[in-house]
Amino acid sequence: MRVLARTLVGATAAVGIAVGGLTATSASAAASAPSATPPAISEDAAPLAVVNLGLNTTEAGYVQCWLKDFWGYTGAIDGQLGTNSWKAMQRNLKAHWGYTGAIDGVVGSGTVSGLQRSLKAHQGYTGAIDGIAGSGTRAAFKRFAADSKASC
Repeated sequence: MRVLARTLVGATAAVGIAVGGLTATSASAAASAPSATPPAISEDAAPLAVVNLGLNTTEAGYVQCWLKDFWGYTGAIDGQLGTNSWKAMQRNLKAHWGYTGAIDGVVGSGTVSGLQRSLKAHQGYTGAIDGIAGSGTRAAFKRFAADSKASC
């Protein structure tokens, strides 16, 4: 009886090891198989190096001066509104203009909506708060940039 029990335990262990090995092999083979479709990238989340929203480099530099004076921007005043410039802007928008997204420097519809609220209050923007940086948003952002010149 003891020999039979040992044989069953040994056989069960061997089967368990073999099945575990096959499972691990299948999982690793599946993980290394190429994907048939590339991962989708949302337009809002696509990394953009510089988003000046219609400002030239001089105007964008004025905005960076304002961000440096008031919102912790520590980068270069180079007229390129990149990730760090937009992170500083998002801090302002979160504190005062209803922005609820991450402070990630991505200029998506939430960032634009917060900017539009600010521009409506201070720069004569009359369009909808729709998260789309159209011509009215861009024109008001130019006025904001002109007013920011005093920070440089």
